[in-house]
Amino acid sequence: MEKISSSAGKNKLSCPVNSHNEWDPLEEVIVGNVEGGVLPEWDIINRHTVPKGEWDKYWKTPGGRPYAKEAVNAARKELEEFIHILKSEGVIVRRVEKADYTAGFSTPKWQVSSGFCGANPRDLFLVIGNEIIEAPMADRARYFESWAYRSLLKEYSRAGAKWVAAPKPQLTDDQYDMNYTVPDEGQEMRYTVREFEPTFDAADFVRCGRDIFGQKSHVTNQMGIDWLKQYLGDNYHIHIIKNRDIHAIHIDTTFMPLAPGKVLISPEYIDPETLPPILKTWDILTAPEPVPYKNQPGIVSNWISINTFMLDEKRIIVEKRQEPLIRALKAWGFDPIPCPFENYYPFLGGFHCSTLDIRRKGELQSYF
Repeated sequence: MEKISSSAGKNKLSCPVNSHNEWDPLEEVIVGNVEGGVLPEWDIINRHTVPKGEWDKYWKTPGGRPYAKEAVNAARKELEEFIHILKSEGVIVRRVEKADYTAGFSTPKWQVSSGFCGANPRDLFLVIGNEIIEAPMADRARYFESWAYRSLLKEYSRAGAKWVAAPKPQLTDDQYDMNYTVPDEGQEMRYTVREFEPTFDAADFVRCGRDIFGQKSHVTNQMGIDWLKQYLGDNYHIHIIKNRDIHAIHIDTTFMPLAPGKVLISPEYIDPETLPPILKTWDILTAPEPVPYKNQPGIVSNWISINTFMLDEKRIIVEKRQEPLIRALKAWGFDPIPCPFENYYPFLGGFHCSTLDIRRKGELQSYF
């Protein structure tokens, strides 16, 4: 593995932000918050990223209403256990501030009746070395979601971290295929977002040192990928994964790097033969069939089972009921830490989504 000299490496002791991959020893992390979550009314993206029929089943009454108190309480309980595990393993945990997601807002071209929630910081921010990049998200209901993180971002910036935002998108109707239809079998994949302006969710990318893997989806377009390539420059390479999921949104239910030379994939969403050639020297770990999660509508894919979170190259936090995956991970040489988290899923996130690793003990390297 080739080490790459970088300002991030030189500043790792003085800068609070330092994270280059998904597996270096974790030291500090931001964890989401389900308080005040709202079921958004605007659904042009949600209608096409939730399995057919489930959106209407879950949103039984018009959107723009708070999550049920029972749902918030159940998610909070499991989140507290997750946080307890992190702290017990020596990790500094920072929390997202509470915010009023019931407030509507508008631009000169559109308006929405509410925001969403602060459950999933991974969606909003991409940490590259000592830099935090705010994503230009395509979902109108999430336009101001980053405000709940401002105190933390300013704190990290004052301490020496770089903080930048991608161009704030207009999100006019020109950005969306309002007449979107699911592609027929054999047709080229297409998505809700068009190429009017750059948009991407940070959760459509995962990091392996100077190599970053991403995907196009219903929130991430080619213009967004190209902007990130141009911004990061020649010291990084972005490789695109072909996702077979017609509901594709966020790569961490499809393709999850766990350690140098090891990546976990969903066999339903990825054909290993189509993976970028650079991965030919890596072990492709095919996840076992997930245990269907109980007592929840299918608002997220069962493959959220692979939405795991690495504390280092061995320790991995896994949903407690995913026993086949836990057994497989042990056989692959990992040390799984089971934690219940199914009640968090209605907030559209798993362990990886609900976290943003701010500092990991390591330097920028090439793993290929």
